[in-house]
Amino acid sequence: MLDALEPIEARWRNQLTKLDVAVDDVPEVRGQAAEETDGVLHDGAVPLSRLVPAGVDRTGMLTRARIVLYRRPLEARAKDPGELAELVHDVLVEQVAGYLGVEPDIIEGE
Repeated sequence: MLDALEPIEARWRNQLTKLDVAVDDVPEVRGQAAEETDGVLHDGAVPLSRLVPAGVDRTGMLTRARIVLYRRPLEARAKDPGELAELVHDVLVEQVAGYLGVEPDIIEGE
């Protein structure tokens, strides 16, 4: 994940100062409504990642925006380590684009 994030962060460092990136093993799916929430990047019915906006947690503390990558669904989709690296990169590009409100090709610098 860090290798995939590095070139994106190098180019967009100033815009990503209030964004965290995390990895979780599997997504928490609470039913159909959770699967249709904005910010979730799906591969069919299985979320690969989620963009969680900044907000307030249950205890009233402010939280930062974060992208959560789901390790096991990503690994299951990839055939080999090279494909996994590409998939993680593509997912990060999509989620960073969503966070910044731009098209993914702008994140890639195309």
